[in-house]
Amino acid sequence: MPDIPGGPEFLDSPDTLGGIGESATLARIFPRLPQSEAALLGPGDDCAVIAAPDGRFVVTTDMMIHGPDFRLAWSSGYDLGWKAAASNLSDVAAMGATPTALVVAIAAPAESPVALLEQIADGLREACAELAPGCGVVGGDLSVSATLTLAVTAFGSLDFRAAVLRSGARVGDQLAVSGELGLAARGLALLFAEGVDVTGQPDAAAAAALGVEHSAALAAQLRPSPPIADGVLAARAGATAMLDLSDGLAIDARRVAAASFVRLDFDSTLLGPDPHAALAGGEDHALLASFPADAELPGGFRRIGRVLAGAGLSVDGFAFDEALGWDPYRGWNGRVD
Repeated sequence: MPDIPGGPEFLDSPDTLGGIGESATLARIFPRLPQSEAALLGPGDDCAVIAAPDGRFVVTTDMMIHGPDFRLAWSSGYDLGWKAAASNLSDVAAMGATPTALVVAIAAPAESPVALLEQIADGLREACAELAPGCGVVGGDLSVSATLTLAVTAFGSLDFRAAVLRSGARVGDQLAVSGELGLAARGLALLFAEGVDVTGQPDAAAAAALGVEHSAALAAQLRPSPPIADGVLAARAGATAMLDLSDGLAIDARRVAAASFVRLDFDSTLLGPDPHAALAGGEDHALLASFPADAELPGGFRRIGRVLAGAGLSVDGFAFDEALGWDPYRGWNGRVD
């Protein structure tokens, strides 16, 4: 049995995880979780059973850890559940698939309020309802840890379509994006600049005091709304390559270029009022895709460049070698005012 962090007083509390235990906690959060229309068997057994209509499915996983990925001073439990769902749903959408199911594992200190997990469940439920109707939580795990950690695995159905890979971009294709560029990073920069106390530590009161003029940037960071439906629309429109922009346009675009053995060239006039912010920003969870030159762009996609022969990344035809974006081992490199 692992060591339980904290003092013994919470073990008798009906309001903490340690006070009521795993079974009672699950009984409180199961009714709040979203149900999956693809589930043939949902939570309760050792495994869920999920329908795969054409015999294939896509799967992805992502972790959120208190400290490097979120701060409880800035994010509510609802925010965490929403963002955990949204970031994984976006990866499924980037394959041109329809999200069908989530598996959620949470490790939390035993003294954590049960209400925190209830709020996380509410965020998961409402994110699925708004971003990917029909997708739900089919299982998961609870454990104890000194550090609050969420791990989500997402599944999606290709519905008899080919998966859209990073490796399919072709010379002559147009580049397009659906979603905001740089806004989430602007929200994070704002929190680190103004949502802190006098010692520079994240502070809930300081974050709450930020004005409504910053609400869009803060929402993009804390509770993102990726264009999930546009993933399927892109696949149907003939997208040749696609990926979720989670680490920043510059670093993620290089991944497409490397996988496709091409060069991606962006038009700075199409990247918004601050091209540098668009290239540097992380956690956009927008969709970057390439389409045939004569394709009509679907949904919210807008053209931002073209695919050329060569390698790497360029802007307005000039090589762009700045190492911008997010690396979990190195942190974030970029300026977003």
